Amino acid sequence: MDLATVIGLVGALGLLIAAMALGVGVGAYIDPQSILIVILGSIMALLISYKMEMMTKFVKVFMIAIKPSYQPNYEELIKKLVDYATQARRDGILSLESVAANEEDEFLKKGLSMAVDGNEPDTIRELLEIEMEQMEDRHKKMASIFSTWAGLAGGFGMLGTLVGLVAMLLNMSDPSSIGPAMAVALLTTLYGAMIGNILGNPIASKLSLRNDDEVLAKTMILEGIMSIQAGDNPRTLEAKLLSFLPPSQRKSQFE
Repeated sequence: MDLATVIGLVGALGLLIAAMALGVGVGAYIDPQSILIVILGSIMALLISYKMEMMTKFVKVFMIAIKPSYQPNYEELIKKLVDYATQARRDGILSLESVAANEEDEFLKKGLSMAVDGNEPDTIRELLEIEMEQMEDRHKKMASIFSTWAGLAGGFGMLGTLVGLVAMLLNMSDPSSIGPAMAVALLTTLYGAMIGNILGNPIASKLSLRNDDEVLAKTMILEGIMSIQAGDNPRTLEAKLLSFLPPSQRKSQFE
């Protein structure tokens, strides 16, 4: 569970609701017409923008921002790769065959298996880089749903404002209708801003960070596989992998 995301979402919504309650009350900010225009309207526009197979994963992808399905532990990953390199230098790379078969990380398992099978280094690097590129492309497309939603919600908020203003201008002779129409004009803008600034853009940013974490882990695995196949010294491999991390996180197991 990502506490920063949970605290941010709950805190932002909580502060808004508290501010509303301290004013005229939360009920005054709930308007069915505005909900239809902004929330449902923007979701319908998302359906136009993206494939249905992508939209069916909307909730699942949203939950990744709160509870990531992949959380790399770089320290453990480096230790594992160094151990594999030590074993390969001591017993030969074929000794990693059983290790590869039992490896839980599919990307690492694939790389080790190709190295054990004697594939050329260029072939291994090319295939693993293709897999990384495709993964990153999938992640960026799913994250773009939320950034697109932010923009669409803002646009529908403006549409709602225009709808409310037209209704108000058409009924200027009836003072009792001006208030509700003006409320729609303002609340649609409010709803659009809430979706964009609490859900859309922040979730897209967090998903982008999740992608960066996974890309970094897979890049380290790729370099580790290349070093293991080349027979590099485990100390050299560790130094190479530690260079991917900030200085404060570089802890050598050989010290």
